[in-house]
Amino acid sequence: MSGKPKRRSKKAGLPPGSLVHIGERLTEKTKISVLDYDENQVSEREIKTVGELRQFKDSPSVTWIQINGIHDTQALEELGTIFGLHPLIMEDILNTDQRPKMEDFCEYIYIVLKAFYDHGADNSQITSEQISIILGPRFVISFQEKDADIFKPIRERIRAGKGRMRTTGADYLAYALVDTIVDNYFTILEQLGEKIEVIEESLVQKPSTQTLRAIQNLKREMIFLRKSVWPLRETISNLQRTGCQLIHESTNLFLKDIYDHTVQVIETVETYRDTLSGVLDIYLSSVNIRMNEIMKVLTIIATIFMPLTFLVGVYGMNFKYMPELEWHWGYFLVWGIMIIIVTSMLVYFRKKRWF
Repeated sequence: MSGKPKRRSKKAGLPPGSLVHIGERLTEKTKISVLDYDENQVSEREIKTVGELRQFKDSPSVTWIQINGIHDTQALEELGTIFGLHPLIMEDILNTDQRPKMEDFCEYIYIVLKAFYDHGADNSQITSEQISIILGPRFVISFQEKDADIFKPIRERIRAGKGRMRTTGADYLAYALVDTIVDNYFTILEQLGEKIEVIEESLVQKPSTQTLRAIQNLKREMIFLRKSVWPLRETISNLQRTGCQLIHESTNLFLKDIYDHTVQVIETVETYRDTLSGVLDIYLSSVNIRMNEIMKVLTIIATIFMPLTFLVGVYGMNFKYMPELEWHWGYFLVWGIMIIIVTSMLVYFRKKRWF
């Protein structure tokens, strides 16, 4: 996960509404699929050209147009022309560094969110992408950077005809898309919580530089997650308060549920950020304690050898008239004195509980 801003230099000097893709190209080809349904039927098809979407603009049934890959600016420009989307909206869709927000144009509503995924078999990496949603009277258009099937459960519910999906309008479909993204936050937070627990256990056993690196990576992920989640609460609140007739009163009740989930996600993110700050303090304390233990051992060793070094230095002087030099038991006497000194110091250190 990266919170670094995308390069905007490509748009320098261009007029507002210029369609320039800002971000990485995550798919080889733009893929367009259409799911058209009502209470009695469901129709799915792949679209080869954007012009084929004209027939779905005024369709009496609910139409969900899903676009995976937003690097094709010409295709998106044609789509915006067909559905009457403002050029600034199309510019925001192509700019993958947007913050979560909602804009009400009365004829349609534009929503932009951040979706997160676990990447790898061991969930060792978390990636993100920007998802834009256009809610119209009878249609919903979703834009994704990559071909990630995050909305598969929704398609299955529509095909099976279970729940309210087939009997409600496009506003409920837009709610379901947003709800799926928000619910996926809980999955990501559970994985981050497990990583934090592993780090806490490693701190107790044996902290290392790898532990510090893991803490820093998690802190960056939490900062980026917080940056994406905090504006989401305002976005959902604006959806509830919009005076546009595109969102019915019955759907507002479900939006309140998303708002509650968003608050829970924010509280969990803040809790994890505080926990990581405490973990970092524990790591620094553990390192200091280990360093103090090492220094204590070295100090004890140096203290023990100080009187021994003094005795050896004294009897290492080359004076001719030193009484002990010619004494038969002088060597053993010096060894006895040194042993007594070492033993006495060890007993004293033990009583003081210095080791």
